[in-house]
Amino acid sequence: MSVVETPGGTGSLPGGATPGDATQGDERPPTYERARAELEDVVRRLEAGGVPLEESLALWERGEALARTCETFLRGARARLERAEAAAPAPAEED
Repeated sequence: MSVVETPGGTGSLPGGATPGDATQGDERPPTYERARAELEDVVRRLEAGGVPLEESLALWERGEALARTCETFLRGARARLERAEAAAPAPAEED
């Protein structure tokens, strides 16, 4: 499975979704920050209760997609850091 390594990049998410699936109706490319903010809103709405069952299920599904998007961005960031660390020269030893 490929992983999104930079905001605005593309890649596969579990279930064949793409990061753009988590920002439905938004013409801008998804970012980690937008996905996380929307996920926080979804969680608040679900925790507040008072939402009809069908809407609750739709919110839950949306939250799952957003969580996958956030995880994909985080995995990509982790991979970039690991590559940067591997490419960095070793520090000089002091006597």
